[in-house]
Parts: sequence; structure tokens; C-alpha cells
Amino acid sequence: MTEVGDPRPVVAVLVSVVGTVGILAAHRRPNLREAVTLSVAVAKFGVVASMVPGVLAGDVYVWSLGRFVLDVPFELRADALGILFATLASLLWIVTSLYSIGYMRGLEEHGQTRYFAAFAMSLSAAVGVAFASNLIVLFVFYEVLTVATYPLVAHDETTEARAAGRKYLLYTIGGGVAVLAGTVLVYRLAGTVAFTPGGIETLAASDPVLARAGFALLVAGFGVKAGLMPLHSWLPDAMVAPTPVSGLLHAVAVVKSGVFAVSRVVLDVYGPETVGSLGLGLPLAVVATVTLLAASVIALRKDHLKRRLAYSTVSQLSYIVLGLALLGPNAIRGGLLHIPAHAFMKLALFLCAGIIHVETHTDHISEMAGIGRRMPLTMAAFAVAAAGMAGIPLVAGFVSKFYLLIGAVEAGGAASTVFAVALLISGVLNVAYFWPVVYQAFFQTADDHDAKPVVEAPFGGRRASTVARADGGSGDEAGDAGDADDDTNDADDDTNDADDADDTNDAGDPAPDVDPEEIGRPEFGGEAVDRDYGEPAPRVEGEYAVDRHPSDHTVPEKGDADDEHEVDAGADHDGRDGHDGHGDHDDHDGHGDHGDHDDYGDHDDHDGHGGHGGPPPSGWERRGWLGEESTWFMLGPILAATTGAIVLGLVPSAAVFLRLVDAVVEAVGVVG
Repeated sequence: MTEVGDPRPVVAVLVSVVGTVGILAAHRRPNLREAVTLSVAVAKFGVVASMVPGVLAGDVYVWSLGRFVLDVPFELRADALGILFATLASLLWIVTSLYSIGYMRGLEEHGQTRYFAAFAMSLSAAVGVAFASNLIVLFVFYEVLTVATYPLVAHDETTEARAAGRKYLLYTIGGGVAVLAGTVLVYRLAGTVAFTPGGIETLAASDPVLARAGFALLVAGFGVKAGLMPLHSWLPDAMVAPTPVSGLLHAVAVVKSGVFAVSRVVLDVYGPETVGSLGLGLPLAVVATVTLLAASVIALRKDHLKRRLAYSTVSQLSYIVLGLALLGPNAIRGGLLHIPAHAFMKLALFLCAGIIHVETHTDHISEMAGIGRRMPLTMAAFAVAAAGMAGIPLVAGFVSKFYLLIGAVEAGGAASTVFAVALLISGVLNVAYFWPVVYQAFFQTADDHDAKPVVEAPFGGRRASTVARADGGSGDEAGDAGDADDDTNDADDDTNDADDADDTNDAGDPAPDVDPEEIGRPEFGGEAVDRDYGEPAPRVEGEYAVDRHPSDHTVPEKGDADDEHEVDAGADHDGRDGHDGHGDHDDHDGHGDHGDHDDYGDHDDHDGHGGHGGPPPSGWERRGWLGEESTWFMLGPILAATTGAIVLGLVPSAAVFLRLVDAVVEAVGVVG
């Protein structure tokens, strides 16, 4: 490797900082604001892409901004691993920015200027993470990324969104503290925190107990954003954010910064040889294996599509960590290649979930039977990306998982067999939680479909969705009560009042109030108390039993008294149906100039749902395959991400990413 002094790593970071200023300055002119966003995204990718040929030829681009704390240089360094992450993030920012225009305008979201500005700053921080030359610079950009993404997580400004934002900050800042402690410990042991391919040599000869402690702190701190269990629960809760933000969190920047940082620790701080000699690889592999299996099982139980995708992300990120922990060349190759593979596939899946929400206000899988008629192109793209996630050939996921499986077998020993079997089981689980979505979209109808999710159990999902209580209720007011992660997201069913309009019988007389002790109840040990079921049902304390125990379908949401609307009980919701809590959406930050909204498609009636999910009474309307289902501002990015997943699956070397991964493995010096 040859180090070359070049300012392009700094330029790549700063270009979107300058773009943030331009976005804020154009807040009164949305069309100009979005033009700035796209221009800056393209410019950022251009700067990063210009370094790819040199890096593949063995050059490393370095630019120092002077000395920082402890005489450590504040230096940006574009090597093969950094270029891998930076190229991915900057490329997918273009895709996500295009999608954001259609999504934010389609829903007439508030705070769009703040949204695009925070997005730009997040990408600056992500590229800073990619090009950091040492642990201290990495820590700085890692924390900047946390702060920049908080407004995106809490964008809706609802109680749920603010709670998710606080949880996100609590977890990620706590992780940052662990990273800082680990960095200090590494500096104390080695006298440096600079990234060195193959690891810092002096760490191998340092106190093994302290070295293990430093490794544990760094991996735990970075593991928060990498979604390692039990540090993952902020991730599903963050799904209250707009869908493009979910794509940012899961595919482009945030979680990828976590696994990228773990790869820096394993490959460039400790090095595979030192990790192996200290016995740190096996525990890390065990944590990753438990996470990828447990998260897949939980995903089976999720009826809310974005939450199912969230737990899928938790599982898939652990593939990357497992590849790094196995320490072999093919395992590392598979783990690193899964960074771009997962990014393209998961971004496509989240963008599909978002367009379904915008066009039909449907978020729950159990309401999507037959939706392939309404959104054929979207669901076809979803099917392709889901196939890749399950490791089906010809899509990106197959290539990376093939390398991982070979790497697990090559590791040798009984443990390697366990890891290989776990990878195969996880692939089956991927099929189990993705196939029902695709199958019912194209091969079932709203009148004839299976209950979803696949696994019905107290642990989660929409509990007993096909079994009614005797009193017409659901049997549980919180659908996901078994998951500690979901406790704050379920609807509160205890506040529902009886509908006054139904308080009369057929003769127009008020329904009688009945003392609870006088109600006829079944006596399973003997005979039931007689009651004339031809008469109106008796009330208990002024309420019908069905109102005291609402059904699983819809219940009134406790919230804004001026804008009551219905949401699904027992499952998490996107929090934006009806745009409650945002005030007047017609002005987008209080400015009247929106440009011509007709260019973004007709989002006014959303198939007549009026803010509620599922098919309209007349069933899903059949739409054509040539973009009739939505605006191309949203369909185009979906097709771009799906195409990227296919190209990476068919010709990974031509897509550059595999060549960059090979360069990383060669630089680290891992041998089979």
C-alpha cells in the first residue's frame, strides 16, 4: 500500500455539510431545496467514486487536519475498507433522496427542511466514520451520527416518536461511552489508536486481561448500532420514523456504521491473529449466532411489516459479525460482502413498505392479502429482495452467505459445525417470515387468506387474530405484550368508551343497565344462566362487553382529542396515519410554495382508505405494471435498489464491492 496525500476524503465529508447549509437556506423554496439535496448527493458519490480506482490499485488517500487529543492526528484515510462503506453510503443516499421527495410530498409531511438537512448531516457523519484513521476520529463521527439522526427518528413529534428518540439516544450514547472507555484502554496498552491492517502489534504483547476488556468495551459499544442482542431493542422502536429514515437506519448509515466499526476493531485494531490468540473470536461468534436466530424467530411473530423488517435487520447484521468472528478469509470475505448485499436488499424492502403506506395506508401484513393487484411492481421488487435475504441464488444475499457458509465449514471443529447449521436454519427462517408476505400479496385475496403472522403465540404478533372471545373481544389489550421491546408501542385499549349511537334496541328504547351480578354467564361446571339472546345485550357499568374488550381489528387511539382515529391494537403502527400531531401540513414548514404537487402523483384519497389500512370495501383495484401504482419518484428508487441487489448477485466483481473486499482481506493478511 502506498499512502498518498489527497484532500478528497475531507471533501467527501464536507460536501454534504455545505449541502446542509444550502438546504436550510432554501427552506422557502421546496423545489430548490430538493434540487440541492440531489446535487449534493451526486457530488458526494462522485468524489468517493473517484478514489475507487486508486484504492483498488493499492493507494491509500490520507489528509491530516492537525493534531487532536493525546497528540493523535485528526486524520481522514481512504483505504479499501473505508471506500467500501463510503461508496455504499453515498450511492444509496442518491436513491433514498429521490424516494424521500415522493414520500414526504405524498404524505404532505411537516418539517421537510429539517428532515433533508438532518439526512445530509447524517451522511457526512457516515462518510466520516468510513474515512476515520483511528479510534478517536471514529468516535467523534460516530457520536455526530447519533446526534444527526435523532431528529429523523423523532420526526413525527408524537409521544411514541419522542419515546423512540429518547431510547435511541440512551442506547447509542451509552454505547459511545463504552467505545470511549475501550479507546482509552487500547491507548493505555498500545500507545496508539491508529488503524493498522492486521492489528496493532503491541496489543498482542500487552496484558491479556486488559486487552480482552478493551475488546469487549469496543464491541459492546459499537454493537449497539450493530443491533447485537441484547443491545438491539432501540432498533424496532425506531420504526416510528418515516420509511426513508428506516432505510437510512437499516441500510445506508446507522447500523452499517456499527458493523463497520466492529470490522475496524477486529481487522485493524486487534487483528484476526490477536483476536484468535486471546480467545475472543468464539464468544463473539456465539453472540452473533444467538442474535441471528433469535431475531429471525421474533420476526416471524411480527404483523407490522416495518417491525418484521426491523428484526430481520437485527438478524442479518449478525451475519456480518459472525463472518468477522470466524476469522477465516472466506468468512471475513462473506461478512464484509454482506454489508453492501444487505444494504441493497433491505433498502428495497423498506422502500416497498413505505410506498405501500403512502398509497394504501396499509402497514400490517394481515391486511395485505391481494395487494399485488394494486401494487404489482412494488410487490415484485419486494419478492426479489426477500429472495435475496433468504439466500436464493442470483440475488446478492446468495453470494455473501455462500462465502459465510464456506468460511464456517473451513473454521473446523465442532463449533464450526454449529455455526454452519445456524446459518442454514436462519435461511429457512428467512423464507418463513418473507414468503407469506409475497404469497398472500399475489395468490390470496382479502376474502380468503391465512392469518398472519405465521406464528401465533403470546410472545408477539396479533394475538389470536382468528379466534374471537365469547364477548367479542381479543382476549388481550396489548398484542405484543410478550416482547419487552414492544411495551411502549401497543395501543391502550382501556380508554375506549361505548358508542352512544348503539345504546338503543330495535324498538328505539334505551338498552337497560344491568347489574354485573345479574348477567347470564356460562357455567362450565353446570348449567348456564338463561338469557333471552333476542334482546339487546346487557351492559356492565354503562358499557357493552364488546366495548370493554375491543376486538383485535381496530380500536380508537388514545391521543389527540381533536383528531381521534383508529389504529390496530396489538401491533405497532407507523404513527403517521392521518398526520395527527403535526398541525397544518399544507404549508410544509409554514411556506406556501410547494411547486406543482400533481407531478408527484395523486395521493389524496389513497384508494378511499381515508387513513385506514387494508383493502377498501370494493377490494384492491387492479393497476398496471408500468408505474400506475404510484409516482416514479418512489418506484424508481425501489427498482434501482432491487437492480443493485441483482447485479451484486450476478456479477459481484463487476459491481466493485467484491474487489474491494478482496483488497481488504489481502491487506489484513488473513490466510486459510
